[in-house]
Amino acid sequence: MIRMVCPTCKKAAPDSMAYRCPDCGEPFELEFEARFPIDKIRKRKANLWRYREAIPIESDEDIVSFEEGFTPLLKFDILGHPVWVKQDHLFPSGSYKDRGASVLISYVRSMRIENVVEDSSGNAGCSIAMYATAAGIECEVFVPQVTSPAKMEQARMLGARLRKIPGSRQETAQAVLEEAKRAYYASHVYNPYFLQGTKTLAYEIVEQMEWTAPDSLILPIGNGTLLLGVYNGFKDLIQAGIIHKMPKLIGIQTESCNPLASAWEQQSAKPISIVLQPTVAEGIAIAQPVHGKHILSVVRETGGALLSVTEEAILRNWREMAKKGFFMELTSATAFAGIERVFESESRPEGTTVSLITGHGLKSIGHF
Repeated sequence: MIRMVCPTCKKAAPDSMAYRCPDCGEPFELEFEARFPIDKIRKRKANLWRYREAIPIESDEDIVSFEEGFTPLLKFDILGHPVWVKQDHLFPSGSYKDRGASVLISYVRSMRIENVVEDSSGNAGCSIAMYATAAGIECEVFVPQVTSPAKMEQARMLGARLRKIPGSRQETAQAVLEEAKRAYYASHVYNPYFLQGTKTLAYEIVEQMEWTAPDSLILPIGNGTLLLGVYNGFKDLIQAGIIHKMPKLIGIQTESCNPLASAWEQQSAKPISIVLQPTVAEGIAIAQPVHGKHILSVVRETGGALLSVTEEAILRNWREMAKKGFFMELTSATAFAGIERVFESESRPEGTTVSLITGHGLKSIGHF
């Protein structure tokens, strides 16, 4: 049984179009029991839908997929420490956001919805546009006017109607809400089905590590859809008895936009109000993260941390990773600047560390 429920009020969603609780404003969560028939999983194609019994789409006929997922997990040296890196820039649209978009648009198709709206700094918009086009669903994407031209052109070529919004990423998020009264809001931030896709990163890591969990996972973080997704994924695996520990989740922000890392440093239970500064990490330039309180709670529960890195460190790690053969967008390099900071600290993690490349370098080429 699949139920969409408010985590605060515990009330069920009033209808299929709802994306947040009408009483308290909290994004809805899904109640769903994930199952892992490992013998069947091992025989299936190497994509994220191999975990079929753990993804809440009722009919196979509604699945919208490019056989995405099961990206390579490679081990290499960073500052003398072994780090396992998932290659999620190799997804069809060039971003890990395809995980969430495949599941979310499959749900949209199951509801026979004909048009959707989305707001994005670029990658999620491209991904939603790609899957919506494949499903025959009309799509309009709201983007900040300063978004990378390469990302805007990709979304447009994939069939999206673009609406460029002057101002910040937050102002773009506000602008889409009016349109969401008339069309289905296929939000990668609010919609819980998107997290049901990003959680498959946790499943893949565990399977690729011989059904064991890593000790730490280091990720870039803005709205937190990746961190919360993997938290849900690891929790599913614990509840199913596949693994027996939750990895430490370590989220990395740029000093130019760090409401979560600032809150962590000040031991606050909610994000700190900040003034957004220009940043090369456009994908995580989120001054007011919707899931902020939940992110802080989850990171604290796992024994992880939320840290800031400089713009200079992001650029330096971006160049250094390119010399190793990994051309990633600058937002992705935030994680590697974070790895550098974590391993240079006195409280460096022990055991197995995993990170990932979230987006391809071609996404923002020429923008910076």
